[in-house]
Amino acid sequence: MSESSGRGAHSDDPLETLRGLRATRWFTDREVTEQQLRRLLEVARWTGSARNRQPWRLHTVRDQERRERLSRCGSYALHLSQAPVVVLLALDHSGQDAEFDGGRIAQAIMTAAHFDGLGSCPATFFPRENADRASALAGFAAPWSVRTGIALGWPAPRPPGRSAIPAGRLPLDRIWSGE
Repeated sequence: MSESSGRGAHSDDPLETLRGLRATRWFTDREVTEQQLRRLLEVARWTGSARNRQPWRLHTVRDQERRERLSRCGSYALHLSQAPVVVLLALDHSGQDAEFDGGRIAQAIMTAAHFDGLGSCPATFFPRENADRASALAGFAAPWSVRTGIALGWPAPRPPGRSAIPAGRLPLDRIWSGE
């Protein structure tokens, strides 16, 4: 095992590495290079979608003032101001599967970031007025709507104190039943 991100060890077992994926809300000032970002977005580009519609467009934000504005577009978006890069995910909701496909590409971006040693954390822009503000900030107009942003960067230690967000996971026997 080797430490690649400061957040935890990456195992030689890919499933153990995937199990270690956690939301990162605090980031260092270390730059995410254009090459790193392109690698992640290239992975995202290959994400599957219903009928190969690819109902997404991506926009990145590095500017601090714009990240601050985005951080005020949702109750759980504050961490966007801390990240060196925010990836905005615009979806064309005219298809029935856009939300599902949007979740798939968001998870692909976050997983690729994790394997590359970067931290990530999604944010949702609700209610509708917040999604409209985020969409406009990225230059998107109908049928495109930005409801999700993903913070990306090098993980920093959590600040001292107790988190308001519960930790841990339900046991497998509470979420799975089968024959």
